Amino acid sequence: MHVLILGGDGYLGWPTAMYFSKRGYDVTVVDNYLRRNNCTAIDVGMLYPVPTLQARAKLWYEKTGREIKVVIGDLTDAELMRSLFDGRVTYSWAVNDEFTGVPETVIHYAEQPSAPFSLIDYKTANLTVSNNLLVTNNLMFALKDLSPDTHVVHIGTMGEYGTPNIDIEEGWIDIEHKGRQDRFLFPRQAGSLYHTTKVMDTDLIWFCVRMWGLRVTNLMQGPVYGLETHETEGDERLYPIFNYDEVFGTIVNRFITQAVVGYPLTVYGRGGQTRGYLNINDTLQCVGKSVETPAKAGEFRIFNQIMETFTALELAEFTQRVGANLGYDVQIDHLDNPRKEAEEHYYNPTYQGLIDIGVEPHYLTDEVMAGMFRVVERYRGNIRKDVIFRGVKW
Repeated sequence: MHVLILGGDGYLGWPTAMYFSKRGYDVTVVDNYLRRNNCTAIDVGMLYPVPTLQARAKLWYEKTGREIKVVIGDLTDAELMRSLFDGRVTYSWAVNDEFTGVPETVIHYAEQPSAPFSLIDYKTANLTVSNNLLVTNNLMFALKDLSPDTHVVHIGTMGEYGTPNIDIEEGWIDIEHKGRQDRFLFPRQAGSLYHTTKVMDTDLIWFCVRMWGLRVTNLMQGPVYGLETHETEGDERLYPIFNYDEVFGTIVNRFITQAVVGYPLTVYGRGGQTRGYLNINDTLQCVGKSVETPAKAGEFRIFNQIMETFTALELAEFTQRVGANLGYDVQIDHLDNPRKEAEEHYYNPTYQGLIDIGVEPHYLTDEVMAGMFRVVERYRGNIRKDVIFRGVKW
């Protein structure tokens, strides 16, 4: 099977490419280095240097004998997107540059993923809106015109739902109103512009599924933590991009990095904000099981992709405890919350669907966090305290 990964250079895209390649799939990845370029534009660093996508694909081939074809280009260009389906594509790196064929599966990560970045100013807002919606729209029309049977696994976000005062179902909700019943997408109330573009994604995809009979699985993902996957086998040159700053870093990764350099953990307000989290290896599992059990034609299948929930303060105290066991004096700093969000709220999402199709959860344990501490420690000299907190306000 040919798997096409859009956004294959990113924190999740590159590990996904290795995951499928190791399992014998033909893999093509596409990226335009948007995340790297945005990091450079706002002067935030990564924990360690990351080779180019071409260099990583070459290294993977040398280690495994398996080819990951690389395309460097901007997927907001509709013709580039269409070239991935009609054979006009030009590879930036490949062992064999013959067209692999129409992909049976597309995994769509190719979006600007940061809520703070989306609200720095109108320019970053415009970039977020234009990139995220154009890439998805280009993909939908390419499928309609060139490959309507291809299954799409789109990475959504639990942030689309917000924090409603009712249980969050898996994508859909049954409504009874004035004696009549119907089934609707679960109401969305996003808390950032980035999350709002993901809501628009969901509506756009659902429209295209209804109109054209496409097949799509939408994974409503919570924040991911971790950096080692089974495919890296200890080779740090194959590690994913790891950001530790407020703009692009996820909370567990940020807290561990802050602890290692003696920077007080940045808890917003009282820290009662509750979210669902998952290990990076579980992201790969969820995507993998979704590919193995694809949505049917005309089906928009939605799973909530989290494994457990924590408040921000619980994660800070978790980091403090594990850090103390490793000899760190970890302090917690309660900052004025730069975001518009409820300090404390009801949060009870359903997340059974992925387990039903075979995902076996990994949980955040002291041992798992300590392993992350040990990797971050090796790069302590690269960490810049001045970029950890930028104070981007909503």
